[in-house]
Parts: sequence; structure tokens; C-alpha cells
Amino acid sequence: MGAALDAQTVSGENPAAEALVREQYNHISPENLLKWTEVHPSPGTYRFTLPDAFVEFGEANDMQLYGHVLVWHQQTPEWVFQDDAGDPITADALWERLEDHISQVAGRYGGRIKYWDVVNEALRDDGALRDSPWRTILGDDYVAEIFALADKLLPDSLLVYNDYSLVVPAKRASAIELILDMRERGIRVDAVGMQGHYNLRYPQPSDVDAALTEFAAAGIDVLFTELDLSVLPSEWEIQGADLDDTEEYAERLDPYRTCLPQEMSDTIAAHWRGLFEVFIKQADNIEAITFWGVSDAQSWLNNWPIEGRTNYPLLFNRDLSAKTALEAVIDTAKP
Repeated sequence: MGAALDAQTVSGENPAAEALVREQYNHISPENLLKWTEVHPSPGTYRFTLPDAFVEFGEANDMQLYGHVLVWHQQTPEWVFQDDAGDPITADALWERLEDHISQVAGRYGGRIKYWDVVNEALRDDGALRDSPWRTILGDDYVAEIFALADKLLPDSLLVYNDYSLVVPAKRASAIELILDMRERGIRVDAVGMQGHYNLRYPQPSDVDAALTEFAAAGIDVLFTELDLSVLPSEWEIQGADLDDTEEYAERLDPYRTCLPQEMSDTIAAHWRGLFEVFIKQADNIEAITFWGVSDAQSWLNNWPIEGRTNYPLLFNRDLSAKTALEAVIDTAKP
């Protein structure tokens, strides 16, 4: 069971959150700390202070470490794909930059990090390959080529393909096809990462159960890499409402700014219970579950897709106290 840690937690600036992680978890992810923009912001410049702190924290507390992420179309600086004039670079030039990046990061941490997200979000929800700069420049087989490189540079780590919305049948089918094709060609892919950014409306636990069943049938182990449960409405859900003023609109978008009613807290706990009933049922196929943040105060969902809202997506409150949802999870997981 794991949590994604932010800079404040790994650097000692949030000792209460740090203590909670030591008490509750044995598996950690670096949230943004190892993304390209953070660790390799400009050509020839690497910043390892925070990733070093992350790795040292995990090792000091005997935790499994998860590396997120080597290749992604977001949070990658524009210079990676451009020459000095701002034009797209050649495939050879991009490959040279990519190999340098993975070599530097893998060379520093290697097998100290057990799992690595090698490629993140290469598929659209309809199952087609995403038109990212990686694909445009390197070609349609870039995912396989990157996994082959990662296998060479990270022989002692487990390699993961990570994506969201894998409960969507078309996308899940493409992910399975992608992974099995690589394996048939002798390219190592050890597991799939299901991000798990869910809400109270979708997916339902039965959708998650169906996805896990299909991955198990294909012989693909699963990690839930970025699990949270948004409790706020989406903007599109209230756009058609007859709202008199901006304040009313804001209240509809952010209904729990001051507190979370007990009824909603119970609804959230029931949803978590349903998810963990599925996780327990499918435990043989799940290697780890990582919550995307330590507490509600640190969740990215307070600022996405709309900034400044008050969301309640994790198992610990803003003051780090345990929620009713945590009690439901623990109760479900008891032998």
C-alpha cells in the first residue's frame, strides 16, 4: 500500500505528513519529483536533490520505491523535441536525448527503485495511439523501442506501462494488445499501471472488476498507481443549470468548501468499500495500490480541472486525521 509524496514531504518541510507515511505505507511514488521538467529542465542540467531525498526516505524506512515517469507527452520541456531554431528535431537527435535522460536517471537509481513507469499515457480513450511528439518524431513503434532501451538500462527493475481510463473497454483492449505484442517480440513489460483517478459516478466497482479480470486473463499483473476518488461535480454537469450569478455557479462547482456533510462522507466510504471489495477479490493480480497523495490537503484534485476547489479524494483529512473511508477500507481488508 503506497502514497505519492510531494516535495514538502520528502524534504522534511511537512514532518506530520512524513510521520503519517512512515506509519501507514510501505510503498511510495514521487508524484512530480522525477518528471522530466523537474529532474532535467534544460539541456545538460539535472536536478537530483529531491529525487535523492525521495529514494533515501524510502530506503531508510524499508519501503518499495516506484519511479514515475521516464517518457510522457506532458511535463516534458519543449526543448526536448526542438532544435535551437525551435523546429522539430530528427528521430536520431530525439533518441540521443532520450537515451541520455534514461541513462542518467537509471544510472543514479537503477534497481534501488523497484518499479518504473517507462511510458505513460501513450493511448487515447478510443484505443488509438496518441499523437504525441514522441510518436510524431520517433514513429509508431516508439513505445516498444523505449521499453527495449529501458530493459537494457534498468535490468534490475520492473517495467510498467501506465495509463488512465483502462476501465474503458476499447482503451483496455489496446493496452493489452500493446503489451502482449511487445512480449511476443521479446521486449520486457512486467506490469500495467492503472492510474485510478475515479469519481463517485464512474467507474463503478464492477467496471474495475471487469478490467482486472481481463488483465488477469491476459497474464498481465496490475498496479494501481494513482488512486483517488473525486467527490466534486464536473463543470459540464452544471453548465446547463439556470444559475443567477457567478457566486451561485462557484458554489455548485465547489459545494463542500467549509465542510463535508456526514451523508456525503458515508457515501464516499461506501464507494471506497466497494472498490476494496474488488481489490481483495482480485488480490492475486494486484501488486500494489498507491494513493495519489497523502491527505486531502495535498491532492492535485484541489486544483484540477478547476483551481481552488476543496476536494476530498483520499483516506486522510486535511489535518491528517483518519476518515470514515479509511475505516471502511480496513474493515473490508480484514481476513
